Amino acid sequence: MTNCTTQTSIPDNLRKEWKLVELDGFTKQQFVDNNAGINLIGTKENPGKYSANMGCNNMFFSAKFVQGSAIFSEVGSTMMYCDRGMDLESAFAAALAKMTNYSVEGHYLTLTAPTGERMKFVASDWD
Repeated sequence: MTNCTTQTSIPDNLRKEWKLVELDGFTKQQFVDNNAGINLIGTKENPGKYSANMGCNNMFFSAKFVQGSAIFSEVGSTMMYCDRGMDLESAFAAALAKMTNYSVEGHYLTLTAPTGERMKFVASDWD
C-alpha cells in the first residue's frame, strides 16, 4: 500500500521562527527595528512553503533542506511601500535565492551561498 501523506521538506531542528542577525550591508539594530525574520514552521496544507518579514511586506518562498543543502525558490512578497525596511527587504530577497547550504550550530542557523555570501539567524525562542 502506498503512503498518501505528504512528507515535509524540512528537518525538525529548522522548524521554528528565526530572527535575522547578519546580512552584509545592514546592522543588527536595523534587524531589531524591523523585527526581521523568517518562519520555517510551515503548514500541513502547504508543505515546503514558508514566510518572512523584514519590516514591511509579507514575504513568501519555497524551500527544501536536505543534509546541509538548501534550495530556495518562488521568492515573492506583497507590494506595499514603506518608509523603512525596503532596502533590507530587497537585499534579503536577492540573497535568499542565492543560498545553497545551511548549518545549525546551537541556536544559530546560517545560510551560505557559493559566492561566500551568508545570512545568519538566531532562534526566536532563545533568550
